[in-house]
Amino acid sequence: MGAPPSAATPPTTGEFLDSVLQQRSDLFRGRRDVLRESYVPTRLPHRDHQIHQVAQILAPALRGDQPSNLLIYGKIGTGKTAVVAQVRQEIEKRARADDHLKFVSINCGNIDTAYILLQTIGNAFAEEEIDRIPTGWALDRVQAAMRRLLDANGGIAIVVLDEIDRLVARSGDAVLYTLGQLNTELESARIVLIGISNDLKFTNGLDARVKSRLNEEKILFPPYDAPQLQDILRERAKEAFKDGVVDPGVIERCAAYAALENGDARRALALLRLAAEMAERDRAKRIMPDHVVKAKNRLEQDIIGECCRTLPSHCKVLFYAILQAYEHQRRGVLTGDVYAGYAKLCQRLGLQPLHTRSISNHLSELETLGLIRATIVSRGRGGRTREIVVDVPVPETMPFLEEDPLLAPVARPRGRGQTLLTNFDNPNRFGAPF
Repeated sequence: MGAPPSAATPPTTGEFLDSVLQQRSDLFRGRRDVLRESYVPTRLPHRDHQIHQVAQILAPALRGDQPSNLLIYGKIGTGKTAVVAQVRQEIEKRARADDHLKFVSINCGNIDTAYILLQTIGNAFAEEEIDRIPTGWALDRVQAAMRRLLDANGGIAIVVLDEIDRLVARSGDAVLYTLGQLNTELESARIVLIGISNDLKFTNGLDARVKSRLNEEKILFPPYDAPQLQDILRERAKEAFKDGVVDPGVIERCAAYAALENGDARRALALLRLAAEMAERDRAKRIMPDHVVKAKNRLEQDIIGECCRTLPSHCKVLFYAILQAYEHQRRGVLTGDVYAGYAKLCQRLGLQPLHTRSISNHLSELETLGLIRATIVSRGRGGRTREIVVDVPVPETMPFLEEDPLLAPVARPRGRGQTLLTNFDNPNRFGAPF
């Protein structure tokens, strides 16, 4: 008998990638970036009034005059960052080189300390590597170096602090006071602050001196409703997709899901993009409503996982303590019980527990991210406290934290074959008693 026929050699990773790249999309025109939140379109539907307001406030900078500080409120996905980016583009087109007008945009979700914020602002004006502010200096020295770099540039510096509420939750409002009084210390430069906040009550806890400086101008961005989201999606779809590939009901379903999430346009765009990518992987010729349902389930998985991965270290430990307590009690847990569980986890992990004020700030951050809800409850003679309810599926969320190296020593062992998410396709996965 001859030798058995050999099995076909499986393709290498490079060959697999080449085969994918050679496939021509039946759906996309080639401009997938128009469905991403980083894309700034030439027109923002249903935001003309807000664009006019922001432009009116910042336009004096083109004449060399110092605009007022501006605070922009609105829930996630209401177009705040996109409007500021669009106005910035138009101002930069009209600015002359000798105007010394410079924008600096900083996402405060990635900033943990006042030191890093001041260092980042200063280094945006460093022309040479030798001028950059290094890590390791005393905070006073960083402030002095930042002022020196701003004055060397001169003109007007417009500093956009996106997600400013997260910065204050992590490091307090002292850094805003420092920035707010810079114009009394600068010689040839002026600084303008634009704060963008997802928290409508952000200024309630600010020091009165900070509030007076930051609240010179305020603009509220209302959430989009479903018809407005449909208009946004249709405009982007014209740029992104080939004619006739989007089935009836796809855009309407994406808009309806996002409208339920506080009118989040970013959510609607992400749903449409992911639905198209799933249709493409299925080699479908059209994007159908079923692809939107699959995209919604996948997006929920990705959002929760990303939230867990990007939390600060102590916030991760705190959230894990909340999930443990909630999994055990299956009802709201009190802040005292949460802090006790958090302190116990810190002891097991060799961490120094934070004080209650810092824990309160972290609880506010978890609430802003939509992971928990905290409500004030009366305990009779015991006073008032906060009751915490988890707003995400506990069994599916805990593994995201347990895969983090920080929490690995206290993580529960998972059985062989157990996946991170076991029932995200189950429409009743959130169960009761949330």
